Amino acid sequence: MPKNAIAPTDTIVYPSSDGEPLAESYDHLYAILTTLEVLKQYLSDRRATVLANQYLYYASGFPKLRVAPDVMAIFDVEPGGRDNYKIWEEGQTPKVIFEMTSPGTREEDITRKKDLYEQLDVLEYWLFDPKGEWIEEKLRGYRLQRGTYTLIGDRRSLPLKLRLQVEGKLIGFYREDTGEKLLVPEELSVALKNETRQRIEAEERANLERE
Repeated sequence: MPKNAIAPTDTIVYPSSDGEPLAESYDHLYAILTTLEVLKQYLSDRRATVLANQYLYYASGFPKLRVAPDVMAIFDVEPGGRDNYKIWEEGQTPKVIFEMTSPGTREEDITRKKDLYEQLDVLEYWLFDPKGEWIEEKLRGYRLQRGTYTLIGDRRSLPLKLRLQVEGKLIGFYREDTGEKLLVPEELSVALKNETRQRIEAEERANLERE
């Protein structure tokens, strides 16, 4: 093959890992995994998928043109995980992207990534600073308006139909239709235990009444 020729697309390798650690601290890792799990459960009955720290390829034939969002929600695609995500194969761009930011990633998050997501027409881009190291309010969102990102003032995610709230070192998610909170795994476990205990107590009372 000539030196400057482009390899056939079926021979191009699109790596799924760069060998780098998932996050720089436990707080960032926990925020990523919790956001991933909460949104996966929330969208489980939708034709959608939620991916975390996986390569997003945006130019067919150019495997170096990629980015690895901390969490991305994509609609109108088959549910389930992927080793990586290629926009030209799936036919959909992520609607919402979350980056768990820190002083070490600040410049990239607010320059290169912000510009790239804007160009890719990602509808919402959220930055969450779990330690409050450079974002005083910890959570900052941008929404695409006429091709340009503008600050979100009310912490509402329109594509997700959720209201976002800072809760310690995590993002709390609340349904707009009911106001109900989407429980994180630990809260789900506690709720399940309480429900089981209440059911047992109700059965015991019913048995006593029958006796």
